[in-house]
Amino acid sequence: MKTFKMLSVSILDDDQVKDFPLIDGIIINQENSHHMWVLELFIDEKYQETFEKWKAADELLEAKVVISYPENEPAAFRVAVEAVKKIGDNISVLLKGRLKRARSQYAEQLLEELISEGLNGSELLRRFESDMRSRPRLKKDKEKF
Repeated sequence: MKTFKMLSVSILDDDQVKDFPLIDGIIINQENSHHMWVLELFIDEKYQETFEKWKAADELLEAKVVISYPENEPAAFRVAVEAVKKIGDNISVLLKGRLKRARSQYAEQLLEELISEGLNGSELLRRFESDMRSRPRLKKDKEKF
């Protein structure tokens, strides 16, 4: 098994992306024959009802997770809520699922998007460097998560 620090998580719900600010988070590649991953989120208790609803519905959720470093591309997962446990004023949420696909080539897609906006030269370089640091959602990801 390999473990990684989870820095951020977003989940698609009814065609809307919901960000869940993490107090702490870990992601585990179980490295088993089923290619399963375990994601544990430690978040504010105000999200308990949302995760309890998803658990009761036994829904498969689309999640995007930034792992280890803020500059990393978000990894896409298809997960189900396994457990929700209250700890003080917070909750621990256990998600299990599979990695959806290989890396999405964020840099190449960002560059393509900026060029399609008509940027070039020093303005293109400035925006590219800035957006690579801040990692805004790409237009194509907004359309299909």
